[in-house]
Amino acid sequence: MRTKWFSAIILFFCAFIFVNNNAAAQQNYVKLNDGVIVKIKSSARSSVKMLKVQVVSNHILHITASPADSFSSDKSLMVVETLRPAVNWDVKEANGSIVLSTNSLNANISSATGEISFTDTEGKLILQETKGGGKSFTGTTLDGEQSYIIRQSFAGDDKEALYGLGQHQAGVFNYKGTQVLLSQYNTEVAVPFMTSSNNYGILWDNNSITKSIDTREYEQLSTLKLFSKDGDQGWLTATYFDKKDPSKIVTVRPESLIDYSYIPSLKNLPDSVKLDKVTVTWEGFIQSGFSGEHIFNLRSAGYAKIYIDGKLLASRWRQGWNPGTELIRINLEKGTKHSFKIEWDPTSGESFISCHWLKPLQGTEKNEFAFESEAGDQINYYFIKGNNMDEVISGYRELTGKATMMPKWAMGFWQSRERYKTQDEIINTVAEFRKRKISLDNIVLDWSYWEEDKWGSQEFDKTRFPDAAAMMKTLHEKYNTQLMISVWAKFYEGIPNYKKLNDSGWIYKRNVANRQRDWIGKGYVSSFYDPYHPGARKMFWGMMNTSLFSKGIDAWWMDATEPDVTSNLSPQQRKEFSGPNYFGSSTKYYNAFSLVNAQGVYEGQRKADSSKRVFILTRSSYAGLQRYAAATWSGDIGSRWEDFKNQIPAGLNFSMSGMPYWTTDIGGFAVEPRYETAKGKDLDEWRELTTRWYQYGVFCPLFRVHGQFPYREIYNIAPDDHPAYKSMLYYNKLRYRLMPYIYSLVGKTYQDNYTIMRGLPMDFGSDEKVKNIADQFMFGPSVLVNPVYEYQKRNRQVYLPDTNGWYDFYTGKFLEGGQTITADAPYETVPLYIKEGSIIPTGPELQYTSEKPADPLTLFVYTGKDASFTLYEDENTNYNYEKGAFSQIEFSYDEQLGSLTVGQRKGSFNGMLKNRTFRIVVISKKHPAAMDFNLPAVKVIKYSGRKTVIKL
Repeated sequence: MRTKWFSAIILFFCAFIFVNNNAAAQQNYVKLNDGVIVKIKSSARSSVKMLKVQVVSNHILHITASPADSFSSDKSLMVVETLRPAVNWDVKEANGSIVLSTNSLNANISSATGEISFTDTEGKLILQETKGGGKSFTGTTLDGEQSYIIRQSFAGDDKEALYGLGQHQAGVFNYKGTQVLLSQYNTEVAVPFMTSSNNYGILWDNNSITKSIDTREYEQLSTLKLFSKDGDQGWLTATYFDKKDPSKIVTVRPESLIDYSYIPSLKNLPDSVKLDKVTVTWEGFIQSGFSGEHIFNLRSAGYAKIYIDGKLLASRWRQGWNPGTELIRINLEKGTKHSFKIEWDPTSGESFISCHWLKPLQGTEKNEFAFESEAGDQINYYFIKGNNMDEVISGYRELTGKATMMPKWAMGFWQSRERYKTQDEIINTVAEFRKRKISLDNIVLDWSYWEEDKWGSQEFDKTRFPDAAAMMKTLHEKYNTQLMISVWAKFYEGIPNYKKLNDSGWIYKRNVANRQRDWIGKGYVSSFYDPYHPGARKMFWGMMNTSLFSKGIDAWWMDATEPDVTSNLSPQQRKEFSGPNYFGSSTKYYNAFSLVNAQGVYEGQRKADSSKRVFILTRSSYAGLQRYAAATWSGDIGSRWEDFKNQIPAGLNFSMSGMPYWTTDIGGFAVEPRYETAKGKDLDEWRELTTRWYQYGVFCPLFRVHGQFPYREIYNIAPDDHPAYKSMLYYNKLRYRLMPYIYSLVGKTYQDNYTIMRGLPMDFGSDEKVKNIADQFMFGPSVLVNPVYEYQKRNRQVYLPDTNGWYDFYTGKFLEGGQTITADAPYETVPLYIKEGSIIPTGPELQYTSEKPADPLTLFVYTGKDASFTLYEDENTNYNYEKGAFSQIEFSYDEQLGSLTVGQRKGSFNGMLKNRTFRIVVISKKHPAAMDFNLPAVKVIKYSGRKTVIKL
């Protein structure tokens, strides 16, 4: 009997093993602790062999695809390794499809091709990779090692809009159908994170130069059918005129390419031409073999204009050494000749111009988008799902790190110019601000405070800055002002700091080997250090600490962090001059320099003084930089109306890239010669341009003035009886009155991954009309900002989103949403509207942010809908908030009951006001009023931390 039972048991287990082995043979994936690996059946050389899908959270999946039989073990620079909460997930397979599911989304994977579609839990499609998976690998070699050009494409939908991807200067807000080049450059910031109006995001984890969205190569003009101005086919007529005598022609020749993009390409100009002596016109006709929207990419320095069919489509100016880009979109008909002309005034001996084009997208191409990087071992991206854009951005920060709390003073006004040359200039400027009662928290000391031949010494030239420590003491104790100082990653050959870095092998040597001299004095040979090396980062911080931080410096301006080793070289040369680095090829790691550079400063300062919040302003930025207390400004932009206009979508897309702190040089950095010593009409225009820019800048996350001549202090821009001065002073004071609102948003940015400067789709995604509005935005949850960016305009069109009504900030007049209005915009004001159902806390007039507590606090309650706002406060400049040292008070308004609830205070911190006075001002449709800080309160609440409910 026992033998029979034993035999039966053996037969049972043999059958069990057979069945399970057979099932395993049919299973096309290997299950991991956090996901699956799929071996793809396709044998094509350029296709994926191994695919890995990992669960990061309920709403984030990590996708890795390899062209080999294994995956790279390289660690991400942008994504933070951290212990994450366990996630419940499941995987099933049926009919050649593997479905990995969380409680928020599904990844549907084809075991044959590796194609993935992302759906919600009800099976609704969110995004899918293009047919066949959209993955390609093209083998290449970098520094003797195998690498790949990698590409991943997606099939979007015809109604969606695409945002983010850093900061770019072509004036585009919705990037759908537009090529966005992710390559660090002065004025261009590469952040490889994209958000969709369909409430998902993609973080592309690759550090090399990347084309995104429309990844097609721009074509030379020669691929169009060209005709000279006389009708001869094959070229345009290029005429070089004498600049001093425009009637005199220097030379004429046929040219089928306009491509003088970088220093080496200037050798292709006619031998008889010196750029500072000529102007150039290319003219003739173009004919395309396609119908539809053509895109022309005009990149230029100096003055440039482009005409098609006699219509002026773009007129730009940029400083000679810093060309900018204009995208011209125009519908052309197949086979039709169109007149074409470009006029160029180079303005200097080293200026640049190029013009390329893209043919119209056809069929399904219009909804496709992609990422294509020039170096990588594998495709590596994160898919993030949200119910709104804030949740998508929160997912980005969950991956790359929380944005730190900025010191409160950083939310005040910063005064800067290029540049204060002496210690006395710094002190005297701050003294004048205090004398005039112009609010100020920070003054900035730009480059060249060192001796001329000691760039990188991090030491003051004592002939101009005889006692930096005493200067800091005066700024701090007498004037309650911070000082931010410019620090470059650049070192002159031969100085002690260069020798220290070079002896350790931490200097990029190509620029030195080339004996390339910079533009200072007689010119000096220099290079940048390698911040990818942890030892180099520590040494760099040590230099800053010894010479600067120890003297009381408050914040860091990390300039030229692209890195700009030498300007206006081709991309290939720029990579050669900035590597190889600690990790390997500079091609593979080109975009991440600013991230690791800021990492060293952040970690170094926190170790040196754990009580003082780090603050870094950097010209370049990258995914993850927000975790290192870094903000970004928009670089050395020009001071023209079109440059100002382009800042608006540039800043919005930067913010929608998950990077919350951004600023622009109010007034623009570099001015046309007519502004340098402006008089008459030029002075009138300069004052108005700066005023309008200032009106916009007060509603950027960071509020700062900077630029070259003329001087940028408001009393140097206009006398105090001028409308320009009066307007700037009004908005300066308004910024400080709004400080309780603003600093609460900073708290919300840290606590809840919030975004302060908000493109309209973030808050009004259900309103289709806002998807392409590039010149309006929300400042926090309540204030709709509508900058005026045209000269002598005294009104502008404003769209009021349709989800609610709006109150005019200056009158309190109520307007229904869903309409476009013509808003008044006198010289002195920028149109502002407050969202119906808002609570805005405001404080007293301040000369600097820490002058006095926000007491009494005035709450402006805009009725019509329920409203809420959480007041955040902490110790302002230290890291105790990380330990819970902060307080929050929630205010909520109930429209139906007409009541205001002041919630019980949560939390506490040293110096907290235990007893508060809240003045309540109510603005309603029946009782309109401006945001006037002298308005009588309808109620006054004495608050000691307990919940209070009042009837309004």
